[in-house]
Amino acid sequence: MTGLVSATGLGLVGPAGPPRRDPAELRALAEDAGRELADAPAVVIARWAAETFGERFCVTSSMADGVVAHLVSRVAPGVEVVFLDTGLHFPETLRVRDEVARRMPVRVRSVRPRMTVGQQDGRYGPRLFNKSPDDCCQLRKVEPLERALAGYDAWVTGLRRDESPTRANTPVVGFDAGRGKVKVNPIAAWTQREVDAYVARYDIPVNELFARGYGSIGCWPCTRRTRAGEDPRAGRWAMFEKTECGLHT
Repeated sequence: MTGLVSATGLGLVGPAGPPRRDPAELRALAEDAGRELADAPAVVIARWAAETFGERFCVTSSMADGVVAHLVSRVAPGVEVVFLDTGLHFPETLRVRDEVARRMPVRVRSVRPRMTVGQQDGRYGPRLFNKSPDDCCQLRKVEPLERALAGYDAWVTGLRRDESPTRANTPVVGFDAGRGKVKVNPIAAWTQREVDAYVARYDIPVNELFARGYGSIGCWPCTRRTRAGEDPRAGRWAMFEKTECGLHT
């Protein structure tokens, strides 16, 4: 079974089902699961999310690879995978997105910002990412994610503790208070070696830029190759005191 890629502009995405759960209920659910599943295998955590939320959860992916999309599709075939199509991605990233949609039993949904890059340049001046990367990320990533998650009670990410100091305490299940949703991070405890082993075992698509010296991959204007010994995210917004786009902070 293969998936598909659909593009979403300004409209909300997500299931049209029963009303979302109360945030207080979701917080309690997340706190209990975070304790009970702290040492559980990733696939067990993903299965808990699928059984608990049904159609009211989705996967989000930067398409650095297809690991989490594949992992969740094993327990929830047909799950929606949200990709934030900023208009500034490397071609290699878009190829991973298309491979995930073609090869896995998922529904890839590309969510776009309210403005094209050209429209943004016209309103805020060219190359906003060089002048105010926080504002650019807000417009091209954070706001689109808010719309993408509007119909869901929970979302699954590929965050890992070993990626950077800012992610060192990532729980396998937590509560995203800003969005009032459960945030599931099934591979939070994985090392890069475990990711590589999963990729090899299941022939998972991986962004070609990793083989060219990139440690972490975002939009092309704000991503450079990392040097030997650098933190993997050192190549993101290298000219600024910034290591996160705002999706996970």
